[in-house]
Amino acid sequence: MSTEPADAGQALADVRRELAAAGKALAAAGLVTAFGHVSARLPGDRLLMTPPAPLGTLTPAARYAEVPLDGAALPEGTPREAWIHVEIARARPGIGAICRAQPPTATALASAGVPILPLHGQGAFLGPEVPVLDDAVLVRDRARGRALAERLAAAPALVMRGNGAVTVGASVGEAVALMWVLEASARMNATAAAAGTPVPITPAEQEAWRAVRSELSDRIWSHLRESS
Repeated sequence: MSTEPADAGQALADVRRELAAAGKALAAAGLVTAFGHVSARLPGDRLLMTPPAPLGTLTPAARYAEVPLDGAALPEGTPREAWIHVEIARARPGIGAICRAQPPTATALASAGVPILPLHGQGAFLGPEVPVLDDAVLVRDRARGRALAERLAAAPALVMRGNGAVTVGASVGEAVALMWVLEASARMNATAAAAGTPVPITPAEQEAWRAVRSELSDRIWSHLRESS
């Protein structure tokens, strides 16, 4: 007798647990309050997405929404900003998870026109400079979601002027870890800009750090889970 349905059910339950853990970790780190959402890619061109509720309150039994990438409208109970996740997932088939949060320092730097540069090793995980979407309007339609995905391009993170940030990863854990790294890098950039002229680590040093991004992101994710 086939065990595929049971296996699929277990896999879905595992994703729900990861999303609940992501919500608690983001809330404990001060990266979300009443708003924010996380999604994970499912087989069959779908996303499983957190509901429009404070992420720190989520449990695996919460009402997560399955969002088809080719749908003309969002399913009931889905955050309106799900278009961010849909359009990024459509543009980046290798992405396994997407995190939307409100890192305060990163958001402030975007408003001040201060770039987030890789000033330390982990900051290199985000690329040579974190792109900024220069549009503070809520992303609540497909066209704006597509514009955001185009601005993100191949980068792992993007700051939305006046509106938080987005990170992507191969897994839920990596996407959340990169959101934490984004805010840590933003704080370092803010401190360096106040003290003088920030100088990024060299391109060769950046590449060396990016080569171990997956390994170190796993350790950051473990730390965030334990801390929440």
